[in-house]
Amino acid sequence: MRYLKTSEAATLLNVTANTLRAWESRFDFPTPQRSPGNHRSYLHCEVAALRQALCDGLSISSAVVRAREALVADGRSLITALEEYDREQADAAMEAALGFRSVELSAEEVLLPALEQIGREQTVDSAAWAFAAPWGGDWLRRATRLAPPGLRRLSILVGDASRDELDPDALYIRALELFCLRAGIEVMSLSVRGVAGIGDVITVHRPDLVVLAGGHTADDTVASWTHSVRREVGPMPIALYRRGDHFARMPTRGTELLPSRASDAQRRLVAILEPELTAAPVAGHDRAGSHAWRRDTRQIG
Repeated sequence: MRYLKTSEAATLLNVTANTLRAWESRFDFPTPQRSPGNHRSYLHCEVAALRQALCDGLSISSAVVRAREALVADGRSLITALEEYDREQADAAMEAALGFRSVELSAEEVLLPALEQIGREQTVDSAAWAFAAPWGGDWLRRATRLAPPGLRRLSILVGDASRDELDPDALYIRALELFCLRAGIEVMSLSVRGVAGIGDVITVHRPDLVVLAGGHTADDTVASWTHSVRREVGPMPIALYRRGDHFARMPTRGTELLPSRASDAQRRLVAILEPELTAAPVAGHDRAGSHAWRRDTRQIG
């Protein structure tokens, strides 16, 4: 999510900071966020959309209307493309969204809501969903491959308990993985059905936290996978993401329930993980030594 300072937003719009604040007061657009110090920061997508409308020669009142419409039009274009089974037009709709938004906002404001609407109106048993859901998962994977290398020296292991690529939860899991990678966290995602050889994965990946994601797979299978992971790494934080009400036989000590929105879940994971860098080692699991081992031997990216 990209933000601009007041001076940056004013420069991009070729107006003074006072004019920008006057527009905010009159039109409530662009709408700033407030920092703890009460400093304004503006979403780049809103400023960019307003700039484009002004460049087209519109008055400020008309430009605000155009900019707001532009920010919601991409979702309508994407829904139309997916319902017409047009992969190229769907890609074009997301390219247009990226012109005004970050990757994260494009996913959360355009892609996921469009897919939710198709699933709600057409149902997840429809041909439209059978086309749209895999396309959405593929888009998120393509964005993941372009994510920058990890910088935080942190890693998570995702136990994917979704059904398959038609499971609505799978899209949110892919979004969470993408957002974590873009936040500088290394991610390894595996189906919880794969238990044999999990120790080899742990040796290579050395996770700091485990996320159990999705609500389709039975608790017995998830618990078996979790037990195998903990046997290899010892005590470790576990977070549940879009697991629904599946808590039977799940570990409760040190377990965190993440928000269902992918960006909120990613921020919560960062908040959980970053204190781990300075936490005292727990019995049987030298956290400081583990992190030192990663800094010295693991290539990030």
